[in-house]
Amino acid sequence: MDTTTTNTAGGKASRNKQLFRLEYSVTRNIKAAPKKIWAILTEAKGYPRWNSTIQSMEGQLTLGEKIKLRSTVDPSRTFSPTVSELSPEKKMVWQDGMAPMFKGVRTYTLTPLENGTTDFTMSEVFSGIMLPLIAAKLPDFRPSFEQFAADLKQEAERQETAKES
Repeated sequence: MDTTTTNTAGGKASRNKQLFRLEYSVTRNIKAAPKKIWAILTEAKGYPRWNSTIQSMEGQLTLGEKIKLRSTVDPSRTFSPTVSELSPEKKMVWQDGMAPMFKGVRTYTLTPLENGTTDFTMSEVFSGIMLPLIAAKLPDFRPSFEQFAADLKQEAERQETAKES
């Protein structure tokens, strides 16, 4: 097992690699309530406005729906994950691929803290029998994950501050 963690201001990103499993994750504390963060995370058409890692997103972030997105990690490709789990203000899961060959599962989790802030965690697990053959061709997602979390924090805290004014 190969695990590396990068600590950044306000959060940390990690990579955990095994033969048939590769996971990237980031955690960031956000000075906003889960309800505010959830509203931002579940409005697909708003992503390109606040998130510098997303070029475009189409569809509805509702249970069972397939969305189409283009990211800055690979702008030539359109990804089409399906929203497979939705627990309002707590957890959202997208997945794509063909198990057992290759599958990607992205999970967004919101954990409210007693001080009124929220821990945001985003993880993506790649798995399948094809993973050992393609893992070396996958980019390091840590910088993109760190940027996603930083952008979300900035937008949620901006909206929270605007609400208070």
